[in-house]
Amino acid sequence: MTTWIPLESNPEVMTKLLHKVGVPKEWSIVDVYGLEPDLLALVPKPVLAVILLYPLGKKSDNTLEEEVEDVKESKESTPSPRDPSIYHLKQYIHNACGTIALIHSVANNLDSINLKDGFLKTFLNDSKNLSFAECGELLMNSSDISTTHKELAQEGQTEAPNEDIPVFHHFMALVHKNGFLYELDGRKPAPINHGPTSPETLLEDAARVCKEYIARDPKEVCFTVVALAKGDLGAF
Repeated sequence: MTTWIPLESNPEVMTKLLHKVGVPKEWSIVDVYGLEPDLLALVPKPVLAVILLYPLGKKSDNTLEEEVEDVKESKESTPSPRDPSIYHLKQYIHNACGTIALIHSVANNLDSINLKDGFLKTFLNDSKNLSFAECGELLMNSSDISTTHKELAQEGQTEAPNEDIPVFHHFMALVHKNGFLYELDGRKPAPINHGPTSPETLLEDAARVCKEYIARDPKEVCFTVVALAKGDLGAF
């Protein structure tokens, strides 16, 4: 089984990765400092995606398979049949979830993001007609994206763990598509529909889903939320 060094939930590192693979510098990953309205108001607009890092449940054995039926979703959320307009790839690589969440965030917003020629544009072109599983297999064979991930995973504020050390935190992305809020996670076999949303209310609706995750394990503090938003932050 292929294993990567885990990516830190660090906006600077994640932004560098996006820019290196071809996302224009007008788009950046930014911190979401809290899920209440006053703190959400500080996030630059527009927001194209929200990424949550959360601790895996105590029942999880850190495998790359998680059946949707075993996950307590909100009353509004349901597994969705494969919609060809939703880009969703299977995670076969341990610790690749951060980069996969970034790919999900960009790939489902190509109407807003004018990708430059680069590793990601090539990967998405090569995988656009592939199945969920085939997209994941293609990522396993993408040496350019793998090398970029490895390079940026070393740049976080904390020392990167060895590849063979189990990591019990996981990234997933929340995006707007066709009037609905979708949760995209390579460990789950289908997108999760969390109900209606719009480009204007994506951040607030995604915050609701993040709160649901936090409510499942209220004693846990290892949750972080970032957003893909417009704004060249310069320092990156």
